[in-house]
Amino acid sequence: MENKPISRTLRLLSQLMELHEENPFKIKSVANAAFKIDKLPFPIAQKPKEEIDKIDGIGKSIAAKITELLETGTILELEDILLRTPPGIVEMLSIKGIGPKKIATIWHELQIENVGELYYACNENRLIEAKGFGLKTQEEIKKVIEFKMAANGKFLYAHVEGTINQLYTDLSLWLNKVDDHSLLGVAGDFRRLNEIVEEAVFIIGTDQMESTIHQISTFIDLEFKDIDENTFAAHTESGLHVRLFVVPKTDFYINYFKQTGSKKHVDEVLNLAGNGPFISEEEIYSKAGLDFTAPELREGLNEIELASKHQLPNLITFEDLKGSLHNHSDWSDGVHTLEEMALYCKDNLNLEYLGICDHSKSAFYAKGLNEQRVYAQHLQIDELNAKLAPFKIFKGIESDILYDGSLDYSDEILKTFDFVVASVHSNLKMDEEKATSRLIKAIENPYTTILGHPTGRLLLSRKGYDIDYKKVIDACAANHVVIEINANPLRLDLDWRWHRYALEKGVLLSINPDAHRKEGFHDMRFGTMVARKGGLIAEKCLNAFSLSEIMNYFVAKKG
Repeated sequence: MENKPISRTLRLLSQLMELHEENPFKIKSVANAAFKIDKLPFPIAQKPKEEIDKIDGIGKSIAAKITELLETGTILELEDILLRTPPGIVEMLSIKGIGPKKIATIWHELQIENVGELYYACNENRLIEAKGFGLKTQEEIKKVIEFKMAANGKFLYAHVEGTINQLYTDLSLWLNKVDDHSLLGVAGDFRRLNEIVEEAVFIIGTDQMESTIHQISTFIDLEFKDIDENTFAAHTESGLHVRLFVVPKTDFYINYFKQTGSKKHVDEVLNLAGNGPFISEEEIYSKAGLDFTAPELREGLNEIELASKHQLPNLITFEDLKGSLHNHSDWSDGVHTLEEMALYCKDNLNLEYLGICDHSKSAFYAKGLNEQRVYAQHLQIDELNAKLAPFKIFKGIESDILYDGSLDYSDEILKTFDFVVASVHSNLKMDEEKATSRLIKAIENPYTTILGHPTGRLLLSRKGYDIDYKKVIDACAANHVVIEINANPLRLDLDWRWHRYALEKGVLLSINPDAHRKEGFHDMRFGTMVARKGGLIAEKCLNAFSLSEIMNYFVAKKG
C-alpha cells in the first residue's frame, strides 16, 4: 500500500472522530499523522513494523493503526465509526468548504443525511440559518455539489436549459453567416422535455453541405470534432456532451424527427409514413395517418394509438394555471413573508390564489408551526385576505406523515385548514410494503387533500423510497386525494411515467412549486413540462381550477 491511501484512511478517521466529537487530542494526533505520511520521502509500508513508531509524528498508537491497515486492509476503529455514520454524511466530507464541525451541524440540527438533501436545502436557503453558515458558504457548497452531479454526464433539465438555448442562439447567428437559408433544430432528450438530459443534439439542414462542414471549426463557442460522416461532437465547460448533425436541407425534417423521438416511436411512425422526403414534421404524421404528436409525448407508450384515433390529450399549458398550492413563507423555512409571496402571485404572475403550506410541528428543523403559531398565521391570513381581495390566500399546511402513517396534528387542528398536503420527510429507509402502507394510511385520513412529493426522490442524488405505485394511486382514487407533481426541478415527483395511470383512475393532479421564495413560483413551468409528458389536461389539474371552482372543491372535500 502506498503512502497516499494510508494518509487518506487516517484523514478520514480523524474527520469522523471530529464529527462524533471524540477526544480532541486523539483527533489531532491522527490528523497530524495523516499529513506527515503524505509528505514522507519513502514508502512507509516498506519499513519494518517495529520501526514505524520511530517516524517523526507517529507514536505507538498510530503505528498500531498503520500496521493493522497494512495487514488487514482496514482499521477496526474506522469500521466501527463508519457503522455509526450514514453513508451520505461520509460523502459530505469530500465537499470543499465544509469540515466535520459544519457537517455535524447539517446532520444533527438540520436533519440532513446525504448530499442530495444538502443541495435541496441550499436551494431552500436553509443553510444560512444554521450556526456557522452564511450566504457565501451556502453558494459555494451548492456550486461544488453541482460540479459533482455533472461529473456523471447527466444533468437536470433546469440546469442545462440556459446553456442549450444559448448554444441554439449562437449556432443560429453563426449559420446566418455560413448559409442564411439553412435550417436548425435542437432535438433529443431536451426537446422531449425529459427531466434528465444526457446530451444536447442539434440538426443543421443546408444546401451547402461541403461549405458548412468545412466552416464548423469557425464556431468559436465549442471545439467540435468530426466523429462520423457529417456528425460532430463537443463538450461544454460544464461537461455537457453536444452532438451536431449536418444533413442536406431536403432531409432535415426526417432527421429532426428521428433525433427527437424514442426509437420505438420513430420506428412505428416511419413504418406508416415511409422515408420521405418530408417538408415538415406535420407531413410525416399526416402521411402516417396520425395526428401531430407533441415532442414531449414521443416516448413509445400509447401515443401512436391515441394519435390514430384522434384522441391525443389537449395538453396543459403554464397559462392554464390559476393559482399556486404548496408554498412556504418565513413562518417556517421560507425566505419571504406571507404578504410578499401573495403579492408576487397576484401582481407578477396574475394568479387568482395562493395556497400557503408551511411546515408542520414535526419539522422542527424547518421552524414547523405548533398549534399556537397555526392560529396566529390564520389570523394574519384573514387580515391579508381582507386587504388583497378578490385574491385569496388558502390556509394550508404541509403536515408530516409520521412513521405509522398518521399526520402530526389532531383532527381538531387539521379541520381548521382549507386543505392539507401530507408529505413524508423522515424515516425514508422503509421497504416497499411498509412505505406503501404508511402512505395509504395518510391518504385515508379524511383531512388529507393532497399527497405531497410521493416518493421523496431528489433527481441524480436520491432515488426516493420504493412504493407500490398502483396501490398508492388506487388509494388516492378511492379517497378523493389529489397527487402532487412537485415542480421543483430536483424532484418532479410524481414521476410523469405514472401520470397516465393516475388520470385513468380519475385522480386529480396538482402542479405545486413547493416554493420557499418568490422566485420558486416559476418552477411551476418545469412541473407543467413533465405534466405534459404525462398527458395531463387542464381539467384534471387542481390548480388550473378557477378561484370559485377550487373554493367549492375544498369545501366539498371537507364535507
